Amino acid sequence: MSKQVPIRRTTVPQIAARKGGEPIVSLTSYHAHTAAIVDKYADFILVGDSLGMVMHGMESTVGVPLDLMIMHGKAVVRGTQKALVVVDMPFGTYEESPAVAFRNAAKIMKETGCGAVKLEGGKRMAETIRFLTERGIPVMAHIGLTPQSSHVMGGFKTQGRDEDSWAIHEEDAQAVSDAGAFAIVLEGMVEPLAAKITKQIPIPTIGIGASADCDGQILVLEDMLGLNEWTPKFVKVYGDLGPAIELAVDQYAKEVKDRSFPGEDEVYR
Repeated sequence: MSKQVPIRRTTVPQIAARKGGEPIVSLTSYHAHTAAIVDKYADFILVGDSLGMVMHGMESTVGVPLDLMIMHGKAVVRGTQKALVVVDMPFGTYEESPAVAFRNAAKIMKETGCGAVKLEGGKRMAETIRFLTERGIPVMAHIGLTPQSSHVMGGFKTQGRDEDSWAIHEEDAQAVSDAGAFAIVLEGMVEPLAAKITKQIPIPTIGIGASADCDGQILVLEDMLGLNEWTPKFVKVYGDLGPAIELAVDQYAKEVKDRSFPGEDEVYR
C-alpha cells in the first residue's frame, strides 16, 4: 500500500510573519502548467479575477462568475505544491452581506483546496472580513485601485494623486487590518502613500503599481511575460513571449502549407 506524501505549502501565518522582512514574491496564474512554473519562485499565487480580461476577453472583471474562478482555482492548486494559493472572490459574491460572503468563500475553499480568498474594499468590507476570519476563512484585502469598482471610479485611475484623499486610503488600510485580514494588496496607488501605509499597518502590504517599500509585489503573469499588446505603466516586461509565440505559429503554418511538417522525424514507420 503506497503512502501519500503530504504537500507542505506556505501558510497564511508564514505570509503574515513576513511583515518588514524578506520581500514576498507573488504572481497571478490561471492554469496548472504556468502555476507549476511560478510555484518554484512565488510565496503565494493569486488566481485573480483578471483572468476574465486576460483569458476570456472581457472588458472588465465585473462579469467573471464564481464557477469560473473555482474552475481556474482547481487547476492552479493541482499544478502547485509549495505556494499558498489565494483565489479572488468575484464581483457580486461578497458585497451583499457577510453571510453571503461566507457561503461563497466557503464554496471556493472547499471546491478548490486554496488556502485563502481575496476581496476588494476597505472600511465598507471590514465587517465582512471580520465575519469570515472569525469563522476560519483567511482573507487578503485589496484597496486603492479596485478593478471591480472601476465603473464607479470612472475607469482604472491612479489613487492618491490628491494628498487630501490620503486619509481615506489610510483609514481603509487600518480598518481591514483591524478586521483580521492577513495581508493587503495596494493597487494603482501613488508611491509615497503606499510607502506610508506600509509603515502604518502591522500586516504585509503587497504592491502592484504602488511602492518598492511594500512588503511584497505582485504582477499579472501575462503582463510581465509580454503576452499582452498593452501593459500598464507599473509593469516591467521580463520576457517578450508574444512575438516569440507568433513567430513559432507563423513557422508552423508555413511548414504545414509546404508539407515539410510532419517530416520523417514526426511520423511512424
